[in-house]
Amino acid sequence: MAPLESRKDDTADGALYNGHMLTQDHQAPPPPNPSEDLLYGIEDAPPWYLSLFYGFQHYLAMIGGTIAKPIILATFLCIEEDDPARGALVSSIIFVSGLVTILQTTIGVRLPIIQGGNFAYVVPIIVLLNTSFKPCSQVSMANMTVPEKQELWQVRMRAIQGAITMSALMQVIVGFTGIIGILLRWITPLTVVPTVTLVGLSLFDVASLKGSEHWGFTIMVICLTIVFSQHMRDVTLPFPMYKPGKGYYTIPCQPFKTLSLLLAALITWGLCAILTVTDVLPEGSGARTDKANTLIEATPWIRFPYPGQWGLPTPTVAGTMGMMAAVFASIIESIGDYYACARVVGCKQPPSHAINRGIGVEGIGCLLAGLFGTGSGTTSYSGNIGILSITKVASRRVIQYSGLIMLVCGVVAKVGAIFVTIPAPVIAGIFYIKFSMITAVGIATLQYIDFNSSRNLFILGFSIFFGLSFPKWFEVNPNAIQTGVAMLDQTIAVLLQTSMFLGGLIGLILDNTIPGTDEERGILHWNGKLSEDKQHKDSQICSPSFETSSILSSSFYSSPYDFPYGMDLIRSAKWLRYVPFCPVYEGFKRRSSRSEESSSQESC
Repeated sequence: MAPLESRKDDTADGALYNGHMLTQDHQAPPPPNPSEDLLYGIEDAPPWYLSLFYGFQHYLAMIGGTIAKPIILATFLCIEEDDPARGALVSSIIFVSGLVTILQTTIGVRLPIIQGGNFAYVVPIIVLLNTSFKPCSQVSMANMTVPEKQELWQVRMRAIQGAITMSALMQVIVGFTGIIGILLRWITPLTVVPTVTLVGLSLFDVASLKGSEHWGFTIMVICLTIVFSQHMRDVTLPFPMYKPGKGYYTIPCQPFKTLSLLLAALITWGLCAILTVTDVLPEGSGARTDKANTLIEATPWIRFPYPGQWGLPTPTVAGTMGMMAAVFASIIESIGDYYACARVVGCKQPPSHAINRGIGVEGIGCLLAGLFGTGSGTTSYSGNIGILSITKVASRRVIQYSGLIMLVCGVVAKVGAIFVTIPAPVIAGIFYIKFSMITAVGIATLQYIDFNSSRNLFILGFSIFFGLSFPKWFEVNPNAIQTGVAMLDQTIAVLLQTSMFLGGLIGLILDNTIPGTDEERGILHWNGKLSEDKQHKDSQICSPSFETSSILSSSFYSSPYDFPYGMDLIRSAKWLRYVPFCPVYEGFKRRSSRSEESSSQESC
């Protein structure tokens, strides 16, 4: 279901709108043409040095959004600025992102998609900390010993770990059992819009707080990003390439389209460092880069993240329920990314078994993130899908190399510590771009509904406004709910303070209970886009690397969504046709005849 296309909260910049859009007559887009212009197809394996280079580019594009989560979280965990734990958090999320990326590309959906931390988890985590613990501003740490300071933030982290871990189990179940297909029947555009939009809108105060430390540098990041991603996005530069049989050559590249936010942050960060060294910035300025010098010195070169490094997770009902909202938003957006990525790399649209397996593996990724104590769940990064379309390198091997780079950088602890030295105003600039794009992604889904319908306008306006305003009131009145059961009170408090949960729930209930035609609600247009693989099942597209001879020599179509090993054994077991995550999954429908399979192969 690709309502969000490749436009997701974790994209780095202007490369957000790759992929097809619905035409004005709302017809579903045609199947993708074979991507003959790809330098490397999904099954191709570039030389190791090129794979390393391309993989590092993907790493650079995703790292800015990934490290922002633990940097936000550190403030609410009461971790001091010179505490090496800040660097350890960054290293942990980089390490887990690499691990999940390799899992997803190997046994998951098997598309070349990067995995990383998700902003959708930030809001419920902040709510959980604010409702379960005393705010850091009210905690006096002056007379605390080092062990006491560690326990102060680690007990909070263990609560976050418990919430993410338990909610991840739900995602694993929903994915591997195929329940996701059933649940999506009630998820409509008017459910997705308030859910995703409120992820961005509800974080405006976090960005404002950090930006207030020096608005000049915050505005600089924003302005540079706008210039790079919008005004200079079509600027082309020669990019060196090599391909066996063709030798070295150059192709036009548009670096500002994919790396604009990273470039803007690096330029501003470098300027802050220069002004710090020359003492132009006064002592105590939020833009100085030397506030974490002791952190870098105290951080070891090598540190291996491991499950339970902050202690055993302590799940609570309230935390788990609140985190479900993040899981819900992540699932919807990730499915959109699968469809967008398939179009970019020239594959047929992902079948149900690949989607089920992809969501299930993302659940495993969130489970690992919770056990490792990263402070965030993981999800697909659509910004990197834009890089695939620009570089014309769609190799799965390249993404796996990027995952290996993340593993290495996650173990080299000083890398994480260096990222923590990014000044708060620079981080704020990143937040403003990121959060505004999250908001826009949610609003973009409105293309499917009828804007002339007063019914739709009411549901849309009320769900967003109430979802934004009521949690703010509840923050000021945390004891408004008194049921007499402490656990129930806390659960309700967490849910009612999570904007995206409240707005999405209202949109879900109203859109499925207030009478309206399917065309009015946008369901016809929505389903037309989500079922591309069904509409074009006789026009299956092969990756450029597929050999016709190998297809004809097999009684089954060799799909990029198949497992890398053991397919002959899987195909010989007829009962696996009913396992929702197996490549031969057919549900309980009649299996196609040999002639139908042959016809499908010939169309490839």
